[in-house]
Amino acid sequence: MSDENSTVGETLHRGDGETHQGRGKPKQQDSGALDGTPSSRFLRAELELNAHLRRLSFSEPVRYIYNPLEYAWETHRCYVEKYCQPGQRFLFLGMNPGPFGMAQTGVPFGEVRSVVDWLKITGEVGHPDDEHPKRRITGLACTQSEVSGARFWGFFKKLCGEPELFFQHCFVHNLCPLIFMSASGKNLTPPELPAAEREALLALCDIALCQVVEALNVSMVIGVGKVAEQRARRALSAASINVRVEGIMHPSPRNPQANKGWEDVAKAKLAELGVLSLLNNS
Repeated sequence: MSDENSTVGETLHRGDGETHQGRGKPKQQDSGALDGTPSSRFLRAELELNAHLRRLSFSEPVRYIYNPLEYAWETHRCYVEKYCQPGQRFLFLGMNPGPFGMAQTGVPFGEVRSVVDWLKITGEVGHPDDEHPKRRITGLACTQSEVSGARFWGFFKKLCGEPELFFQHCFVHNLCPLIFMSASGKNLTPPELPAAEREALLALCDIALCQVVEALNVSMVIGVGKVAEQRARRALSAASINVRVEGIMHPSPRNPQANKGWEDVAKAKLAELGVLSLLNNS
């Protein structure tokens, strides 16, 4: 067991260090030091989180760990620099990447067609140091659609028409940038990790979330799914950050209610929160 722990920990550490040097990290840090915009403050918080995450190690059932903020930094930075801007009041918060979404594109809920065709994100996507043979990273060329991401961005495309209207008021972020897999390639969510390792991970992500919320100066965090909503409420309350936390149903196909009509449920909740009227292009 201890050999497996150290192997996974070394994979995360080794992969992060090598890939990030090839993804332009020093350049971004230099530019960020001279730039106090929300996007540069946001990216600096993420880079700081990456540095802390490299020190973590994980035991069974975790065998593979991908961090798209390392190997997909170029596309992620494109997303942040293009759409993170002053005046955004609402932060939609997911939990962590999906294998065919952000893991491939570096964009939260990043279903490939939405990212390429609607958000117009460009850039090179590299590879994690150690890839599961059934979970290869093919980046923006990935042909498999992530249902959650297609539903999420498809809903806002239908509502807003153009992404600029959505991002005038909102931004989208994931609490945790890591994706975890078992030896079989099964996706493991943070709640499925061993308790002590999960708490060590999420404590770091909580700190980064507080930094992000303060950098963006949003007035409301909207958790996408109960887990993200509850974690955001806990983290922001503990840090005495006075930001309203609400939630919407997660669009995952594993959620039977979402499969019955996620858009209608999301629309009703966003109307209740006063967000819908800002995003309706009609």
